[in-house]
Amino acid sequence: MKHASAQTLKQLVPLLDEIRTRQGLKERKPGIFYRKAKSFLHFHEDPAGIFADVTVGASFERHPVNTAKERKSLLAAIDRALEES
Repeated sequence: MKHASAQTLKQLVPLLDEIRTRQGLKERKPGIFYRKAKSFLHFHEDPAGIFADVTVGASFERHPVNTAKERKSLLAAIDRALEES
């Protein structure tokens, strides 16, 4: 599964704008967010759709982001992960 292309990230602009409002995240490259010095969130694409990997504890948790409901779920997962650490 490859990282999301610039074209794919354009489809996610409203979601990315929401993520950018979260305190403590730094977008080092488009669609790739870090918390402190650690990778926190990035996006992938494949024929099955678009997915986000969020750091939860010591590993990544994969979330589909193809529908409004899935994107809302991702934002909730991001908020939980930020609260836990």
